Amino acid sequence: MSACLVCGSAGFTPVFRGSDRLYHTTTKEFNVVRCGECGLLRLDPLPPPEELGRYYPENYWFAPDESAASRLEEAYRRLVLRDHVQFVSQALRSSTARGPLLDVGCGGGLFLGMMRERGFHVVGLDNSAQAAGIAWRRQQVPAVVADTELAPLRAGSLAGLTMFHVMEHLYDPRSYLRAARELLAADGRLIVQVPNAASWQARLLGRAWNGADVPRHLFDFRDRDLVKILEGEGFEVLRRKYFSLRDNPAGLASSLAPSLDPMARRVRRIPESGGARLAKDLTYFALVVASIPFAAAEAACSAGSTVMIEARPR
Repeated sequence: MSACLVCGSAGFTPVFRGSDRLYHTTTKEFNVVRCGECGLLRLDPLPPPEELGRYYPENYWFAPDESAASRLEEAYRRLVLRDHVQFVSQALRSSTARGPLLDVGCGGGLFLGMMRERGFHVVGLDNSAQAAGIAWRRQQVPAVVADTELAPLRAGSLAGLTMFHVMEHLYDPRSYLRAARELLAADGRLIVQVPNAASWQARLLGRAWNGADVPRHLFDFRDRDLVKILEGEGFEVLRRKYFSLRDNPAGLASSLAPSLDPMARRVRRIPESGGARLAKDLTYFALVVASIPFAAAEAACSAGSTVMIEARPR
């Protein structure tokens, strides 16, 4: 058992065993443990990279097609991504740094496309060549296939760098933060979002909480864990946001009814008639809408199921 990522302690206690309840890529169960010193949650043992890769479906990210249902889904995603766009836009406009915005784990590039439409210079980074290709073709976003540590960008050249739901997937999140600090200009902005293991949803739902996403999430960060890691890697935390219209209500809906999650159904290639697909989508959407008041209440108490942090290099 390796030392804790946050505090360096070697003592952990078991919390629960879980498997892939969303995408069903495996029936294998994994141990989630808690650091006895600081309380950080993580998988133990961490699956080796060659094994972990099998738990990521090929179409793990959103890739719209030409169907009416897909166009409707893209319109919905544009709507719920607006608070991400506003948060990042405010961060960049408050900075004196000049340069492009890099989105690590850009997927099909919809977020960057929306930022480009607002006049920002953008570039995407993803480990999927197919995702990067879609970002180029559909969003007119330049995207490259690389890790952050090996990004083909000049040191100090970025005005901003975003990592939405990336840190929890990494074996060594600190190395990515060090690479981000190297790439950012002196007053550049880093925006990181992760599921918040200190949220009401996490506390109430336990192993059923969608934010745990066993086995793809290697670490389950609380907001204070992320702040401590950021500060340890030379960043000053400027702002936190605990509500995401895209993630928080939908996360609760997927926790309560994972079989209705549209992405999970698509990834698992569940055979559905057009009528059945529409009925499930409408039921899921109704559950998302019904989840908004609870998601808003927990966020108002700084206990939202995600936390988005703006930071800058010290």
